[in-house]
Order: sequence, then structure tokens, then C-alpha cells
Amino acid sequence: MSEALLDIRNLHVRVEDKEILHGVSLQIGPGETHVLMGPNGAGKSTLGYALMGHPRYIVTEGEIWFKGERIDTESPDKRAKAGLFLSFQAPLEVPGLTVSAFIRTAMEQRGEHLRIAQYNRQLREAMDLLQIDPSYARRDLNVGFSGGEKKKAEILQLHMLKPSMAILDETDSGLDVDAVRTVSAGVAAFQKDQERSLLIITHSTRILESLHVDHTHVLVEGRIAAEGGADLVDAINASGFEAYEKKSV
Repeated sequence: MSEALLDIRNLHVRVEDKEILHGVSLQIGPGETHVLMGPNGAGKSTLGYALMGHPRYIVTEGEIWFKGERIDTESPDKRAKAGLFLSFQAPLEVPGLTVSAFIRTAMEQRGEHLRIAQYNRQLREAMDLLQIDPSYARRDLNVGFSGGEKKKAEILQLHMLKPSMAILDETDSGLDVDAVRTVSAGVAAFQKDQERSLLIITHSTRILESLHVDHTHVLVEGRIAAEGGADLVDAINASGFEAYEKKSV
């Protein structure tokens, strides 16, 4: 049994016939914010998908523990119900399903049955926090959305679902300065709940500027090449990933 909220032990993951992750281990405690950084192609997104149980990402060795229970053999649905949340790099468009209906359905699947007035009030409060126009809730999920709107939709889901552990994959990718500021504010508000944890996957540092970071992990060629605190983010900002890439050769 693990005392960590999320405990990844010697994880090896392959996609088709290629192994992408080669023995990744890390622990995240309740209320902690961890950052996983690395160059493009390092395997960062692979880790996120493997944690959520995407069928394309096969765990060939190692274990994933969440809330003291082993979950690497559980379905994505069970992992989500247990309190795991993944913000995708490229969210799917779902014609015919509004943002509001999607979030309410997700909440009900987790056992939360709110009266419509109570649900609408919570949704409105979350949208106000993220500076989202009320008409946004009536739009089909991600259909015709800009990159910034898609990310706002995911952060809105984050606030409504209140998962124990949120994995944010390249949340600031492709966003302009204003969108990054809005999304960062939403993540910072989620971070204030000291029982909820974050794993922020990124190769940039823009979204981290307004957040508290407890631990930083550098992933290179599918392996953890370095670990540290928030100062490691500053070092990467100054010098990039070249030093860590050389170590992995």
C-alpha cells in the first residue's frame, strides 16, 4: 500500500512495437504540484495517457497506484471515477453534446446528482471565475472552438469535477498570452485546495509563472533524467534541456 496519492513504480510503456517509457518512477502526495518537463518526443504525453489507461499505451512492466490501490489494470472509466483527470493536448469534438450536458453527465457518472438549479449555479460560478461567457455552456463540446476555448473548457471541467489528481498535458500549448493568463488563473484556483494534486506536463514554462511548484521532474528519452524543486524550472528556463539530453546518451 502506498502513502502517496499517486505512486508510479518502474513504469515501462510501449506503443505498438516501440517502448516509449523505460522505468519511470515518481510519487505525488496529496496537495502537491509536480511538473514533468522535457523536450518534444521525450514521452511526457505517453505517461499521461498510460496513467489514464488509454488502450493504445500498453504497460509492459511496473505498477501504478492511486489512493493506495493498484490501478494499472483498471479501465479508464474506473480511474476517472476514482478521481483521476486528464486534460488532453487535442480534446475531441462532440457534436450534439453541449458543454453543460457533458459536464453534468460526467458528474452524475461519479455519483453526484445535483438539482438542475444547484448545478447551474455551480457552473455559472466556475464560468465567472474563468471569465467565460454564459453562452459557452450551450455550445457543442469543442465544436468550432479555438485552442484557447478548448483549454478553458477543460479547466471548467476541472473545477466542476474537482478530481483528487489532475494531469494537465501541455495546457498552455498554442495559446496566446491572454489565454495563458486565464487558464493559469483557473489552475491556480484549483491548486488552492490543499487536498488536490496536480501533475503538469509541459515543455514550456509559461503556465508555471503564477503557480506554486513543489517538485520538478525532467523526462528525456523515456527516463527521468533529473529531479528537483521549483529552482529546476528556473534552470531549464535559463539553459534549456541540452544538459539533460547529453546525460541520457
